[in-house]
Amino acid sequence: MLDSLDSPFIHTANSENFKELVLDNSGVGPVLVNFWSKNAGPCLRQYPILDKIIHDYAGRLLLINVDTKTEFIYTKEYGIASVPTLKLFRNREVIETLHGYQSEHDLVKMLDQHVSRDSDQLLSSAIHQYSQGNQEKAYEMIAEAIVDDPENPRLPLAMCKLLRHEQRYSEAIKLIKSLPDDIRGNTEIKMLNEVIKFNVERSDAQGSEQLVEQTKKNDADLELKKQLIIEYVIEENFELALLQLVEMMEFDQSYANNYEQSAMLRVFILLGDSHPLISKFRPNLRRYIH
Repeated sequence: MLDSLDSPFIHTANSENFKELVLDNSGVGPVLVNFWSKNAGPCLRQYPILDKIIHDYAGRLLLINVDTKTEFIYTKEYGIASVPTLKLFRNREVIETLHGYQSEHDLVKMLDQHVSRDSDQLLSSAIHQYSQGNQEKAYEMIAEAIVDDPENPRLPLAMCKLLRHEQRYSEAIKLIKSLPDDIRGNTEIKMLNEVIKFNVERSDAQGSEQLVEQTKKNDADLELKKQLIIEYVIEENFELALLQLVEMMEFDQSYANNYEQSAMLRVFILLGDSHPLISKFRPNLRRYIH
């Protein structure tokens, strides 16, 4: 067992408490899950670093250890092929995955993008200002926070979400492009960037039901099918979007410079690394790629 006796922020999960310790707690804050084995030397070398980091974060991050030799259900569910594997959960979803031994520097660099910082308090105040109708004040506060803490990805993420809410898509895309590579590579920012680009490609917000009826009358109209896919994505009906993309691939593999393949990869980004729809539809991507 890897529990630290003096830390309330480190626990061991099993089939009975995994949901509570990992999924439920991830709705409150980030939860780092350490898939390990006592027979693996890299796991034993990794743990003192994890223990130190959790103590340094002082309650802003939970560490949950899962023994892959005994907890087969979760080892299989999360596709653990080697140990140590670290998965960071937030809001019941895996948002980061690291394979193999990690240095303290690399771990902290990743975790700092997700663990709360002082600038998050400023962000909270800015969002309150926005909700009170003081939009310009809110933008000013977030911009100042970004200057003071450029390593916090939640600041540009929040600003881009507000810009998207106001349909100021070009400004949001410009902001994302201006970010440093490591911040622009943040999972949530990458996802939002794709959503915004789908919004830009949307010709008319008709709704998927109306577009379905139109495609029935114009089955060969690939631009109409493209708009239906975009609508499904915006509605977060990703499986129907992927099914429509496969249908388009079968009809015309080279439409608009292989739009179907690039759009499918973008949907995969929105789904996240471990979503079952990715393994279901990836063979179609390989089948039609050329």
